[in-house]
Amino acid sequence: MTQQGEEDGYYWKIVRRAIASLDAASEAGAPPVPLEQIAAEMNFSAAHFQRLFSRWAGISPMRYQQYLRLGHARRLLEERFTALGTADAVGLSGSGRLHDLFVTWEAMSPGAAARRGAGLTLRTGWAEGPFGRMLGTASPRGLCGLAFTEEIGDETALAQMRARWPEARYSHDDAGVGALVAAALGGHGGARLHVIGAPFQIKVWEALMAIPSGHVSTYGEIAGAIGSPRAVRAVGTAVGRNPVGYLIPCHRALRASGALGGYHWGLPVKRAMLAHESALTSL
Repeated sequence: MTQQGEEDGYYWKIVRRAIASLDAASEAGAPPVPLEQIAAEMNFSAAHFQRLFSRWAGISPMRYQQYLRLGHARRLLEERFTALGTADAVGLSGSGRLHDLFVTWEAMSPGAAARRGAGLTLRTGWAEGPFGRMLGTASPRGLCGLAFTEEIGDETALAQMRARWPEARYSHDDAGVGALVAAALGGHGGARLHVIGAPFQIKVWEALMAIPSGHVSTYGEIAGAIGSPRAVRAVGTAVGRNPVGYLIPCHRALRASGALGGYHWGLPVKRAMLAHESALTSL
């Protein structure tokens, strides 16, 4: 790893620790943590930490905390609900960072599913980001997996990824896969996703990508948008099977009550993602 890469990884870890601390305080019902306090916890001056956090998280620590308050998910559902049937008509589909992604959808046939990845060559690599440590997986056609491991652990994330394609060939490539992850998260033009799933899953994942950054929708709304209004439970399962976290934004799917619902990579990660996007959208 280059010196710049090592520095970036170090700073990602600092911001990740800060986000975890702020999230824990919010969950406990504590008042917003002053800048000086969180900076001291991270062993930085207030001014230095403000610049560091804003650079890596995109918003200031105080603004970030405004979007971690209890009830934020319900307010999102009330104020920024996206009816997917009208998203395309009003130009919302593909908004935010997703417009810079080239997505190749590959629907598995029953035969392809039965082969369990035989013939696939996949690379894996670890990277750091604003929501913690990440495991990226890439095929020759692009990024096909992105997992967040802070809550579930590295070993579990790796085992779950391999379980999707147990017969595939794997190689380790932190630098190459990390570059693909950075390009996709950073909205750099030319970033590519190669998403492989069953036809029903792909319909659900395409609907998720129609929810703009800073907005949310419900599992029922997604079911209706793909023409299967009674299949809410099956939609929830497909959302949970999304292989590419954040980029296919399953974190934007909420229950009709406004509850967060589940999240494969942990509810603290989901809360942080929603807070991050809401704050950026409000700038």
